[in-house]
Amino acid sequence: MSNITTYLAELKMEELPQEVEKELAAGKDPKEILAECQEGMVIVGEKFANEEYYVSDLIMSGVLFKEVAALLEPHLKQGDVEYKGKVVLGTVENDVHDIGKDIVGNMLKASGFEVVDLGVDVPPQKFVDALKESDAKVLALSCLLASCYDSILATVNAVKDSGLRDQVKIVIGGGPVDETIVDYSGADAYGVNAQDAVDLCEGAIK
Repeated sequence: MSNITTYLAELKMEELPQEVEKELAAGKDPKEILAECQEGMVIVGEKFANEEYYVSDLIMSGVLFKEVAALLEPHLKQGDVEYKGKVVLGTVENDVHDIGKDIVGNMLKASGFEVVDLGVDVPPQKFVDALKESDAKVLALSCLLASCYDSILATVNAVKDSGLRDQVKIVIGGGPVDETIVDYSGADAYGVNAQDAVDLCEGAIK
């Protein structure tokens, strides 16, 4: 396992950026560094699933990954990064919680997805417009308020009305979301945590 993978997996806030800069200066391929970071994020996800890490650790890993991505960006040419697929992501209308959404977004990016993050309190039509513009095959909806279940339903219905439903997998997540809300809204699946969301999105594009 490389130093970069280890430092990210162990959430080394100082050592990781220093190592990235050192290896870039030595001429290492930035795509290889990115791949090693992705390996580290996979380990973070596994540690979270095994209850070795907590939500705060996931947040920290996301901060680290974004910091490394910013360091690598000037060294990556357009088209250098090959994505597994595109995911449109957002917190549904009338819900302004973003921590869970941001964790999922960072985990998806680290897993090789291109993420179109629409933010919070997103109206159904905005999700539809983003799906059309991006040609994404996965829509990931975050919802932390039980009062916003109807917003999930309205978003799924808007995707149906647009004629895109057969082409898009819709996954939902958030504290109160479970199989009952999947059935209620007409979504395809729900994720319990960020790693779950990644697994669902990977399954959806296969």
